[in-house]
Amino acid sequence: MKILVGYDGSNSAKEALELAKKHAEAFNAEVLVITSLTGGSVTHAVEVEQATEELAEIKNAFPESIPCETKLLVRGMNPGEDIVAYAEEQGVDEIVIGVKRRSKVGKLLFGSNAQCVIIKASCPVVTVK
Repeated sequence: MKILVGYDGSNSAKEALELAKKHAEAFNAEVLVITSLTGGSVTHAVEVEQATEELAEIKNAFPESIPCETKLLVRGMNPGEDIVAYAEEQGVDEIVIGVKRRSKVGKLLFGSNAQCVIIKASCPVVTVK
């Protein structure tokens, strides 16, 4: 079984990571932790370096009993679409993502990566606030 965590460094993403660890222990699963950056002129080298360092820290902090793989994706997609596409490519069984509290108007204007994942994913999605 594979569990994917969409990680962006937020508190809700950290909570999602903790829940994924619990699910991995319960279901004897592998955890894939990904960070998705849009790329192009939108993404700066500092962001890539910071994301790479955070993912390395996460992998090192994972218990040995849980297989963990980390990946930084810069594929020109918005993070929600990228998470869904990567999950399908990797045959993921569950996606765990953190959701940020935002007003209904805010979600309408800016969209929501979590909303995109929930609607488009072909596997179960667990959200953490």
